[in-house]
Amino acid sequence: MLSLDFVGRAEDLIFHGPTGRGKTHMATALGIEATRRGIPVRFHQTASLVLQLGKAKREGTLDRLMADIGWASLVILDEFGYVPFDVDGARLLYQVISDSYERRSIVFTTNVEFSRWGTVFADDKLAAAIVDRVVHHGRLVEFGGPSHRLEQSLMLGKSGS
Repeated sequence: MLSLDFVGRAEDLIFHGPTGRGKTHMATALGIEATRRGIPVRFHQTASLVLQLGKAKREGTLDRLMADIGWASLVILDEFGYVPFDVDGARLLYQVISDSYERRSIVFTTNVEFSRWGTVFADDKLAAAIVDRVVHHGRLVEFGGPSHRLEQSLMLGKSGS
């Protein structure tokens, strides 16, 4: 992954696993490395992006926002599926993903299995189209094991002696 070859091939990565396993950390590291190499990157918390897209649509600036996203070679969608979208928000996000297909890479961080993406998008057909694009042109990376955050919080208050 650190070679960033997937970006040149416009392939997607899906970082999937329970909370606290390092998905966002890894996505951020890839984004920083890409930026260091001069690769244009956009990082968005997915729910925030959906709100921005809706606002841009209402204000007539959607084309400008889509062009800004489209300028990047790597788009990182963090916490994908943590918050469900309404149908309009889902369609706008679909547009971002669809416009990126075979043009730029998207890194998704998510704790939601593909089978539940229909509930996130409020539309099973839309979710199926997105999964089809992502799965057939990307790689799934599973993040398992113990939660780093849980381990750290359990260590609080313990003495070293």
